[in-house]
This record gives sequence, C-alpha cells and structure tokens, in this order.
Amino acid sequence: MPSSHPDFLSHFEVIEYLESYAEHFKVRDRIRFNTRVEHVEKNPDGTWRVRLSTGESKRYRAVLVANGHLWDPRWAQFPGTFDGMSLHAHDYKEPEPFLGKNVLVIGIGNSAVDIAVDVCKLAKSTFISTRRSAWVMPKYIMGRPTDRWSSFLGGKLGLPTRLVRTAMRHLMYLSIGDQQRFGVPRPKHPIWREHATLSQELLPYVGHGWIKVKPNIKSLKTDRVAFDDGSEEQIDVIIYATGYKTTFPFIDKQVFQVRDGQADLYRRMLVLHQPGLYMMGLVQPIGPTIPLVEIQGQWVARVLAGKIQLPERKAMEAEIARHQATISKRYVGSARYTLEVDFKEYARQMREDMRRGKAGK
Repeated sequence: MPSSHPDFLSHFEVIEYLESYAEHFKVRDRIRFNTRVEHVEKNPDGTWRVRLSTGESKRYRAVLVANGHLWDPRWAQFPGTFDGMSLHAHDYKEPEPFLGKNVLVIGIGNSAVDIAVDVCKLAKSTFISTRRSAWVMPKYIMGRPTDRWSSFLGGKLGLPTRLVRTAMRHLMYLSIGDQQRFGVPRPKHPIWREHATLSQELLPYVGHGWIKVKPNIKSLKTDRVAFDDGSEEQIDVIIYATGYKTTFPFIDKQVFQVRDGQADLYRRMLVLHQPGLYMMGLVQPIGPTIPLVEIQGQWVARVLAGKIQLPERKAMEAEIARHQATISKRYVGSARYTLEVDFKEYARQMREDMRRGKAGK
C-alpha cells in the first residue's frame, strides 16, 4: 500500500489500489468487463463450459470462482409485521434519509456499529439490537492500529495464537476498560470464540446516550418493536446488519453449494467431487483477506501447472473434516463462521505445500 494512504482505507482508495495492482501485474487485458457469467457446468470430458451474458459459450480446463461471499443479504425473521422502512446494511449509503427518525439497527458486527454511529448524528433516536452482544475492540491501541499489535505479537515475536489472544485481551482492557460500564453488555462467550467488533466510536456514543443497546427482538408490532427484556420502542426504520448468504447463482447446487456450518473444500479451495473447480477467496480470515487470497492464487497456479502434487481423495476428505471440527470447537455456533480460517496457520499450510511441491494431508 502507498505510504500516503491512511491506516483504514475508504472504498475509493481500495479500488484505486486494486486497479494499480492489476496494472502492475499486467492483467487488465485478460479481464472481460461488463460481461456476466450466466452458467457454469461440467462437460462429459471433464472440462468446463461457461456461458456468458453475450450468448457465447467458452470451454476451459479449470474454473476459478471468485464472486465473493458478501453480496447476497441474509435477513433475520421475527414474528409480526412492521409498517416502517426496512433495508439491509448492504443497501445503506448515507445517514441523510434517516434525519429525525427512530432507527433500529439489528446486529453488532462491524457494519452494524459503523451504520449506527453514522446514523445517530442525524436520527431522532438510534438503537442496536443484539442477541449475544460482542466484544468491542478499539481501532487504535496506543496510537497504533489494533491489527498491527496482533501482527507484531504473532509475527515478529512469534508468540503462539493462545498467548496473542491473552495479550490482546489485556491491551484492549487497558485501552477501553469494561465495556459494560458504557452500556454494552459483556458477551458470555470468551473473546476468542467470536469475532470482536472493531470500533473506536461505539462505546463513547453509547456512553453519551446517542445509541442505546437492546436485546434480541421478540416481535414486530407495525410501528413498534418489542424486545426480549419486555421493553418496546417506536421505530420508523429497521436496518438489518445480519450478514450474507454464500451463494453461486451460476452454479447448480448439486455441483457445489455452501451449507451453514459446512463448506467441503480441500485447503478451502478445491471441490473434491468436481476436479478443476476452485473457489477463490471463499474464506473469512482472522487477519487480512487480500494478502491471503494472493497466496491462494499462487497455490492454485502451481496445482494447475503440475508443480504441487495433491494427496489422495481420502486424505483430502480427512483434512476437510479436521478443519471443520476445529472451527466447530473454536467458535460460537453460527453460520457466520463456516468460512473461518486463521491467517497465520492457513498461509503457513499453503506456503509449505508450495515449498515441498506436495500438498499436505
């Protein structure tokens, strides 16, 4: 990243960086813009047919699917009806439409918190509804971005993940104290069992009363919302920051699909029963995404070039089972963690495969 860029980039700066990346590696002329993939299917000879929105049909030895997993909104369902405005966080753009309104944001992840902080400056009242609450981690600790602390502890110092978690928990507490004191309940689960929510502003805004935290929704009552604690609030707008479904509209479900709690992919990429089909970027890492996807690209390129030998089917099935068992044990049960990986561990596995020229079991 250019040194002129801030610690936390805007959408415009991210796309600017990606475009410069494409120019640097001279891949722009290999991209076909303004063309949609309508359908991907396997040919009898093991190759793949890709049908485009132009009506063309292309034949390929392998297909790398990289359509992302944060685009198909997941909506929470509650008893009753709501007559006000409802929208998903995916469609939120700016706070002006909510001037003078009573706004309820469902969720307490990063998007939910960012929207609530943005909206509360113009709304009449702003509420956040959460089932389990979340651990709130500041974006900066002692003037340094929080992720750089974890990179320093786990990377340069080489501390194991367990000790990094302990150190980060203490640093976080020294930085913000007890979040319950501000008005954000402490989750019952340990901080490492679920993603922390990264926000420098949420706790002060809750502490000042600009944002009020409510429990899960019990029912919708036309222009009011009832909560599990017995309270009710008049609400004009509900913003659902309730995550996304992982879907592939151009692939038949019998070819591949992600089910809650299960994504059968060797090394989180290779579809075992569909040789030649790779799912790229279908991960949610503890750590940065873009560098990890770049390593995935290098790994797949070597597999396709015959520079990495894959293990037998049973060994790959065992690797998938071990990964899913680890995720189930490590995180609070939720569809949110189906695609979870640890950056440090996952990157090490792929780099070791590339170094040895043979994928591990």
